[in-house]
Amino acid sequence: MSDRQILTDYVYKMVASLVQGGVEQVVVSPGSRSTPLAYAFASTKELTMYRQVDERSAAFFALGIAKATAKPVVLLCTSGTAAANYFPAIVEASYARVPLIVITADRPHELREVGAPQAINQLNLYGEHVKWSVDFPLADGVAPTLPFVERHIARAVALATSAPFGPVHLNVPFREPLLIDFHDELPRATFQQSSIAELTPSERTQGELRDLLAATKRGFIVIGELPLGTDLTILWDLVRQLKWPTIVESLSNMRTLVPEDCMQYVITTYDAIMKSEDFPALVKPDTVLRLGAQPISKFIMQFITKSQPNAYIVVDEDPMFRDSTGVSTHFIQATIGEWLRKLDVSDNMLESAYLAEWQDADDLALEYIEHYTEGAIDEGAMVSLLLEFIPEGSDIFVSSSMPIRDVDTFLIKTTKDIRVFANRGANGIDGVVSTAMGFSQVNKRETYLIIGDLAFLHDVNGLIASRYQNCNITIIVMNNDGGGIFSYLPQSKVEEHYEDLFGTPTALEFRDIAHMYDMEYVRVDEIAELFPKFTMAKKRPLRLVEIFTDREENVFAHRALWQRINSGLKAWQS
Repeated sequence: MSDRQILTDYVYKMVASLVQGGVEQVVVSPGSRSTPLAYAFASTKELTMYRQVDERSAAFFALGIAKATAKPVVLLCTSGTAAANYFPAIVEASYARVPLIVITADRPHELREVGAPQAINQLNLYGEHVKWSVDFPLADGVAPTLPFVERHIARAVALATSAPFGPVHLNVPFREPLLIDFHDELPRATFQQSSIAELTPSERTQGELRDLLAATKRGFIVIGELPLGTDLTILWDLVRQLKWPTIVESLSNMRTLVPEDCMQYVITTYDAIMKSEDFPALVKPDTVLRLGAQPISKFIMQFITKSQPNAYIVVDEDPMFRDSTGVSTHFIQATIGEWLRKLDVSDNMLESAYLAEWQDADDLALEYIEHYTEGAIDEGAMVSLLLEFIPEGSDIFVSSSMPIRDVDTFLIKTTKDIRVFANRGANGIDGVVSTAMGFSQVNKRETYLIIGDLAFLHDVNGLIASRYQNCNITIIVMNNDGGGIFSYLPQSKVEEHYEDLFGTPTALEFRDIAHMYDMEYVRVDEIAELFPKFTMAKKRPLRLVEIFTDREENVFAHRALWQRINSGLKAWQS
């Protein structure tokens, strides 16, 4: 058998094993050393292949596809620093629990650590930020090699898609020549399937949880960003059973499409009412039950920490459970599944007055938030209106820093069908454009990205993806000429060096970027222009809406809202 045939069989065995494991999407960053696999991916009709020449953006593009589909996505690059550029997205995938299968092509063993070009140490390159890393053998035609490839890929897919989801790394060396013969059909798989177990608590653990919840007189539920593919109907049934105040973060996607019979339990203004001087003491809990990631709101987490409830129960898929408060008392490793429906805690002892206190405060804060746009002209008012104008059946991708906080403040509970997504694993602003672009590629709903000017600039290369595949997305840039979130932090009170180090104004506008990528461009200078300009029909699949705001006005208006809510709560309590 020729070397070319051996290499061909090797890469198609890899591709067949990935397809067998349920992989449907591949993102390729073109390069020389990855040629054999790139050709195999491109010629396989069972796969959809996307291209992005910028590896850093490509990795976030793949992350977005995986977030939208809740399925593993393959990411392929050549050797050398190309692989290092995947690192930021892999870190995000690790902390956000997103299934990526990262394949880095490598030089053969004889060209490692001898000064060969584009050869760096790629073994365990991503360290503990991947669930597993393996160095593959060369395509050598030896009998055990293909079974090794097939089963190790099955293992990689199983690890990436077992709870909690996460990235895995396959380092694959190739020796020249790198060309293969194209095949129309994939080879037959000898490995059949991986059956992944569900994480369900024991009967004893369920009984202990049932007893804790049933005996609680003052308790609330916290629902953060949930694992990909979570069945929300299970959580709504839990809310119906407990009838507790339920704090739902915007990223849980339980603020929208809220069932009518659950609406009274959903609390969405918790961040604002927890800024109150007196209200937190009124609702100090005995028990807190948290499902999903920790919320965006610093104030609700500080409230839990200060309250030190008798029982703070965290349900998480990972035994390395997430608890930055340091006050959790119980941990249950489990997926959100049918076992929650079987708890049977409808006859619990929650005080009706406790629920009423949360409901009354939430209603009061909602009244202030709903009337906010009547006089405000800041970013918060703009986001509030955008949430109203974005059509039913759409999805919103939100950048970190102020955009996600404004969405968390102004997205109130509703029966409207919109969903919210973000990169909140590591909470960075890098790669947001690319993630949203990847998300929109496979999303069957209209997608909107809300992002600040610095985060947009940080990943403007992500728009290159639109030159290689058809893209359909509306990007809304809040341009306040700098890092708006720092205006709310203690650094803003130190005038010396503040603008140089934190404000970081660029004085850039983005009309020319829109022109470069053949995007429709819409400029909004005043809040009165938002409705007519934003709601007009799109002229092109890619649209860039640039909204100009003022950092100082943003801070003043936000703080004024919080003060009005605080004063309203004081008057209500007196």
